[in-house]
Amino acid sequence: MAQKATVFKAELQVNDLDRHYYQTHALTLARHASETDERMMVRLVAFALNADPALSFGNGLSTADEPDLWVRDLTGAVTLWIDVGMPELKLIRRAAGRANRVVIYAYGRGTDPWWNILRADLHRIDNLAIFRLATESTTALAAMVARTMRVHCLIQDGLASVSGNDATIEIGIDVLKEIRQRQP
Repeated sequence: MAQKATVFKAELQVNDLDRHYYQTHALTLARHASETDERMMVRLVAFALNADPALSFGNGLSTADEPDLWVRDLTGAVTLWIDVGMPELKLIRRAAGRANRVVIYAYGRGTDPWWNILRADLHRIDNLAIFRLATESTTALAAMVARTMRVHCLIQDGLASVSGNDATIEIGIDVLKEIRQRQP
């Protein structure tokens, strides 16, 4: 018998000084049975970094054809596809073919070998951006998990600070690849 997802409620307050976005989101996060607290919190941070009224959680781990987060327009076309972790090249290419923009937030101890192996292939994908989150930051995020959370994320000058459960964590974010603008 398959284990059910565990449901978490989060009130996420986003103050993004870089994009002038200030909003509070009432979110429901379903943590898949095979998902860690760290990965779930990285999904929450990815939401904060890309916060938008149209941004929603996909089925992620339970459905290979859906991202962790996405924005779809009124026609159902995917304008933004966000994955966390270290997806396979085949999945990244498929996402790049389906969405206007693809963003990956890589984290964990295996990030450097993953990047070194795929770097040349990933640089060929114009609509792809990849960010590496510091392992110390994502590990600390896991300690913030509670069934009901109040989380504040402050984003300024490309840096993020996450507060909740009487702790504040600076999120180390390295840009591995930016979206390449096509020449007209």
